[in-house]
Amino acid sequence: MSVIIHHTSCPCCNSEAIHEVLIAQDFTVSKEIFPIWQCNSCYVRFTQNIPDEFSIAPYYQSSAYISHSDTKEGFINKLYHSVRNITLKSKRELIKQQTKLAKGTLLDIGAGTGAFAHIMQEAGWQVTGLEPDETARQIAFQKFNIKFQPPNILYSLEKEQFDAITLWHVLEHVHDLHGYLQKFVEILKPSGKLFIAVPNYTSADAAMYKKYWAAYDVPRHLYHFSPKSIEYLAKANNLLITAYKPMWFDSFYVSMLSEKYTTGSNNFLMAFINGCISNLKTLLDVKQCSSVIYVLQKV
Repeated sequence: MSVIIHHTSCPCCNSEAIHEVLIAQDFTVSKEIFPIWQCNSCYVRFTQNIPDEFSIAPYYQSSAYISHSDTKEGFINKLYHSVRNITLKSKRELIKQQTKLAKGTLLDIGAGTGAFAHIMQEAGWQVTGLEPDETARQIAFQKFNIKFQPPNILYSLEKEQFDAITLWHVLEHVHDLHGYLQKFVEILKPSGKLFIAVPNYTSADAAMYKKYWAAYDVPRHLYHFSPKSIEYLAKANNLLITAYKPMWFDSFYVSMLSEKYTTGSNNFLMAFINGCISNLKTLLDVKQCSSVIYVLQKV
């Protein structure tokens, strides 16, 4: 039986100062409509009337959902794969730079089909991967011989065992938001680093596309973060943000999808222009990026 969650207070800070800001559509799977609300206290946005964690799986069942299917169908997904090799290497170098380690222990949450875990293993890191989707876990095993575990394993992991924990566009999907963050604090080593990459609803491309902004991705994205809301979450969970890093390619990828949702066609030129505009603003302030990587450590 499907259970629908309607928040009467903010799922991030528990404030009742919440209100509806827009209505978004699930363009990927169901075509259903979902309201998005905002909290005036911590500035997180969140999707209302979402399926609970036991009912949401059908909303991920699409060949277009690239993190689970690894599909190369269509121009946008082909482009995603060509860019991914660059971004994987930049993530690897970011982790080595921020942890100051050539190799160590890493926990990858929402490990998908295993490309990131594989490149870290090749670099000598000991990787534990958690992934909820069984199909994605099977692809990871077939392609890279990596065996991922379901996410509920997280709560049984031992204290202070990881040099790095990574969530690449994952935190916005997690029902137990504070439970995850508190567990990360527990299992990070004292000098460990937490890497959280999430879309930024205060970016220029989000302002351009409004309800058609692809990174809202309802109902799979339960929350929609801004730098202010991540800063609140960090402080509430005894974490300190030590760096903000841009994800340059996200503005183009998200703009391409958003153009398709807005006009019904692939206007690659306009998407490229809007992606450039978004990134130009990021040059002045990294917190304006379409997606931001937050590097955190324990207080």
